[in-house]
Amino acid sequence: MSATVSPRHPVTDRVREALAITQRGCDELLPEADWVAKLAASEATGRPLRIKFGLDPTAPDLHLGHTVVFNKLRQLQLLGHTVIPLIGDFTSMIGDPSGRNTTRPALTREQIEANARTYIEQIGLVLDVGSAEVRYNSEWSDPLGARGLIQLAARYTVARMMERDDFARRYAGQVPISVHEFLYPLMQGYDSVALRADLELGGTDQKFNLLMGRHLQQEYGQVPQCILTMPLLEGLDGVEKMSKSKGNTIGITEPANTMYAKVLSISDTLMWRWYTLLSLRPEAEIARLRAEVDGGRNPKDAKVLLAHEITARFHGAAAAEAAAQDFQRRAAGGLPDEIAAVALAGAPLAIAALLKQAGLVSSSSEAMRLIEQGGVRIDGAVVSDKALKVGAGTCVVQVGKRRFARVTLSA
Repeated sequence: MSATVSPRHPVTDRVREALAITQRGCDELLPEADWVAKLAASEATGRPLRIKFGLDPTAPDLHLGHTVVFNKLRQLQLLGHTVIPLIGDFTSMIGDPSGRNTTRPALTREQIEANARTYIEQIGLVLDVGSAEVRYNSEWSDPLGARGLIQLAARYTVARMMERDDFARRYAGQVPISVHEFLYPLMQGYDSVALRADLELGGTDQKFNLLMGRHLQQEYGQVPQCILTMPLLEGLDGVEKMSKSKGNTIGITEPANTMYAKVLSISDTLMWRWYTLLSLRPEAEIARLRAEVDGGRNPKDAKVLLAHEITARFHGAAAAEAAAQDFQRRAAGGLPDEIAAVALAGAPLAIAALLKQAGLVSSSSEAMRLIEQGGVRIDGAVVSDKALKVGAGTCVVQVGKRRFARVTLSA
């Protein structure tokens, strides 16, 4: 089989439209000419293209950063192509070294299987899982065996593997690199061979691994896949990439009220970045909205639209509208409909200890800082005394705009 894509079919307006949809918000599409040829061939023959995205179930919950790629998969799915969410139940046991300064801890089979079950449910909040081809890479990786793994490893050199930025940095810094880490990009690339992928998506940090898929497909006599890299989404802080370890995430299973309020908390500058990567609105509509804001419209209006769209995607329109009303009520000094009930003992209890034990702050120092800033209220009254001791009884404690607890304190 030829290792290149033959441009035998005409490039129609539908192909150009599909190219524009593919490139919206992306970082790189490589090689673009090959993807255009694949789109043209698909339209001419009626064969859907096979579009792969691998996801290692290393944690039980997904966040909005993950959905940057899911949104692109959904757009391509709506064009009629076959999207393949690939659960890396085999590669998770190796651990992706991308961007790592240390060897990633291995997960147990039980952890991987439990996380994988939640991933499918959560992916279904964005993709039409019923028409997708959900696969697990243990299907072909387990049967490969030691002989097959040695044969696969023979198709790539150590010198080329060491061209990887993270491996090169660790080697230069005398930071240990385990031999099994070299297997990860090889196995990810082999996934593309097994699936005969036409396109593979990933974050910008995955470029080396995606190119490995192209190389191995050529080694196995297949037409090489194209690769599409998507930017890494900045989290709530607007600086670091969205990551649970950074505490700057919005989980896609978080309550609607929390999700809505968190989106409204982002900066006006970050809002437009999120529009590009998370919104499914037409680009022309986003451009008009941005022009209106530049012309004097309140940026909060645009942020409200984004918060409603994102919340409705994961919770439905009715829940998004209820979240909007709840936010307005709280902004006006009202209370949310649902407040967590917390029972504590030890009255009278110092206010900092109460806040920490109620789960409203992570530390006593955070509690003191928030009190100094006027960010703590008890039954609507601002707490200004850091030495306050709260007596027995029940009260509503508020921290900031979004954290509430109905605390019942006993002696």
